Amino acid sequence: MFKNPFSFNGRIRRLEYGLSIIMYFVIVGIGTNILDILHWPDYIVMVIWVPCLWFYLAQGAKRCHDIGNSGFYQIIPLYFLVMIFSEGYGGENEYGNDPKGANNDNGANPNILDDVIK
Repeated sequence: MFKNPFSFNGRIRRLEYGLSIIMYFVIVGIGTNILDILHWPDYIVMVIWVPCLWFYLAQGAKRCHDIGNSGFYQIIPLYFLVMIFSEGYGGENEYGNDPKGANNDNGANPNILDDVIK
């Protein structure tokens, strides 16, 4: 878990994505509030916020890859709910191996959006 957290390549499971969301909001929320209380300049806040945002976007892209979509799908409003509740593709897809380690490519398509589009 959390192997190469700042990389946009690969796939991650729902648990790692959920923990990433929690970590992002805790670190940014607490860090911003502490620096605000201490009256530090805004550029110090940016030093904390930019790497955290990079981490959040990288983890989101990897979760999109597990579902079988491009990382750009995460900019769709409320798509994070799809990323949290959708099961990833079993087996290998174009973005890498199954993070569960299973090789059960049964042809099932867990992508919710494919059913809506058709």
